[in-house]
Amino acid sequence: MEIKLDDLTDKRTIELISTHLAGMAENSPPESIHALNVEGLQRDNVTFYSAWEDEEIMGCGALKELTNKHGEVKSMRTVEKHLKKGVARAILQHIINEAKMRGYTKLSLETGSIEAFQPAYRLYESFRFSYCEPFDKYSDDPNSLFMTLNL
Repeated sequence: MEIKLDDLTDKRTIELISTHLAGMAENSPPESIHALNVEGLQRDNVTFYSAWEDEEIMGCGALKELTNKHGEVKSMRTVEKHLKKGVARAILQHIINEAKMRGYTKLSLETGSIEAFQPAYRLYESFRFSYCEPFDKYSDDPNSLFMTLNL
């Protein structure tokens, strides 16, 4: 598996983001969806990564800069056929390493609170993210969990 900086122009990457957004729509009411679309992921304060095996995309994740010391994990998604292969773990570790290289002292995230998101928050717990109050522009939402990791 190779994790690459991705400019979101490859149709396979765009399809994965579409799948990600559709999954969010299936599991969360519209007001609780905080996933970024392709344009949002191409903003200057977002760095997007994709994981590949040869010419096949396996998953993705992004790092959004909130401040010069605080980053946010965004758009974590594994292609269904590559689940349970360590893709999300590798991408999350890559994002954490990048955040540390940038000098961030904190990395936070928002994820869904319903059972469908349980694999996500278990992954984050395994990296020692702890639950926290809403951060940045988020507000209390029964459909969201907020987590943070002090770097």
